[in-house]
Amino acid sequence: MTSTRNIWLAFAASALLVFAAMGWLTASALRLERAEAAARQQAQLEESVRLALWRMESFVAPLISREAARPYFHYSSLYSIERAYSHMWEDADYGDLLVPSPLMQPLGPEVLLHFQLDGEGRLTSPLVPPPPLRKLAENAGLDPQRVETARQRLAALDQRLDRAELLARLPAPASAAPPAVVRLDLPAPPPQLAQRGQSAQTFDYQQQRGQTELEARQRAFGNLLNQPLEGAPADAPRGDLHEGALAALWAGEALLLARRVRIEGRELVQGCWLNWDALRELLTREVADLLPAARLEPVPDEPVNAATRRLATLPVRLDAGPLAPADVEPASPVRLALLAAWTCLALAVGSVALLLHGALLLSERRAAFVSAVTHELRTPLTTFRLYADLLAREAGGAEQRRGYVETLQREALRLSHLVENVLVYARLERGRQPAHAETLTLCELVERLRPRLADRAAQAGLALAPHVCEADAQRAIAVDAAAVEQIVFNLVDNACKYAGPSATERTIRLTAQAGRSETVELRVQDHGPGIGDAERARLFRPFHKSAREAAHSAPGVGLGLALSRRLARALGGDLLLEAQLDAHVGAARGACFVLRLPARAPSAAGPAC
Repeated sequence: MTSTRNIWLAFAASALLVFAAMGWLTASALRLERAEAAARQQAQLEESVRLALWRMESFVAPLISREAARPYFHYSSLYSIERAYSHMWEDADYGDLLVPSPLMQPLGPEVLLHFQLDGEGRLTSPLVPPPPLRKLAENAGLDPQRVETARQRLAALDQRLDRAELLARLPAPASAAPPAVVRLDLPAPPPQLAQRGQSAQTFDYQQQRGQTELEARQRAFGNLLNQPLEGAPADAPRGDLHEGALAALWAGEALLLARRVRIEGRELVQGCWLNWDALRELLTREVADLLPAARLEPVPDEPVNAATRRLATLPVRLDAGPLAPADVEPASPVRLALLAAWTCLALAVGSVALLLHGALLLSERRAAFVSAVTHELRTPLTTFRLYADLLAREAGGAEQRRGYVETLQREALRLSHLVENVLVYARLERGRQPAHAETLTLCELVERLRPRLADRAAQAGLALAPHVCEADAQRAIAVDAAAVEQIVFNLVDNACKYAGPSATERTIRLTAQAGRSETVELRVQDHGPGIGDAERARLFRPFHKSAREAAHSAPGVGLGLALSRRLARALGGDLLLEAQLDAHVGAARGACFVLRLPARAPSAAGPAC
């Protein structure tokens, strides 16, 4: 028992270790699968972000290009076109031909106001002409309502601007030549961004693509800055004129496009106040199909780099919105493989457990069988030795010696029956089935069995009472009569050993009749104490009797009933224990075993039974 317990404990520990390792592998595989799904989702998001940034840059680029190429004198309400290019900012003289600034015309919802800040800190706008020129501007088609709106916006902007701070944040005016493309230094991405569940290789590749595309957008933006405004006198002599690069910046909550202009020693700041609310709505609408939850956030002091998703043209950052949890397919190849692996592992562990259980059970039964057989062989061998010694010494008279011989015969038959059962069971275990079938009537079969069964019953002081139903006496059956005889003899032998000493009626009934579904039934019934419920559960198990049980019970090794059932099933039938209850007192009245065998059609004639 201790050895068996230790074996099961070792098996349980090994199985637990295997399941723990498999659980760890499963968790790792699922974690890697989720990380891969998150990496794919992140890669798709980055692709959408890059395309969205290109769309936004393309949408804003014409506006930036137009404002960057605008001549400095457009920021005056009226100017003379007859003057030199570098003197158009001066006050008009009498007789000059004045034309209204193009900025007095509606320019779209993106621009709230164009403005100019001079060296004295005065803030002006083409839409708010000075009083001497206001009448001329209105005659040129300027709407007074627009003038009033522009005046209010100009006053609001004047409260937000600090000339010194604005000059410090704007690039210095360049030479008279067209402004060159400005290349922005791109800082390396922060190392912590690589911890997004992606592999380092995938992350570096995405960062390299993002940085390359950002540089391409900046080059495209710089090329647009170099394009002159349509209709501007690009070939006019510029004289002492220096225009700085146009820059986008935040002044509080106002988004400005501004530049520094130096002309004839006078420095100006020119630009426009963008309608951020309208521009943000237009830009997010452009990318709604790519990023439905996209938002644009102001970034006044954030450097331009690929990691921050900032536009190259405007100081705003694209927020792609919350990233939904990675969607992992329930029937993904990884999960199907894990399911198959767990199934195989469970089957393997279960198979090993069944094999181990069978091996241990077989070992226990084998040990019990060897012990019981040893005890059963010891008794007849001891008897043989004792009586052979008495016969050799011619002890006792002739009558006593005859008794010695009869005792030796009984023990020899007992030993022969034991050996025969073991040999037949061994043949069945090797798969050898009874093959000597012959056709007999039910009456002939009982007559063949009766002499040996009656002798065995007589040895126990019992009488055999055979009975064949008259209606079924001539029913033919094809069976191995020797196998049937061994089955029924085992049943009668058990009745003699277990029921004989306490039988209320000294008979063993053998009844033969037709059964259901083309079968015949042989019943062996005794009148002993019967079989208890605890014994019924292991009644047909082979070798279930231990040496201790064999020493304190009737002779036998616990093989007869198991052998009889195996023989019955090999013949195409079965052996069952049928419950018998006394009709008056409800007590068990002996044991009744039923042997069912397949039957043939009734024969035409036969001898009477």
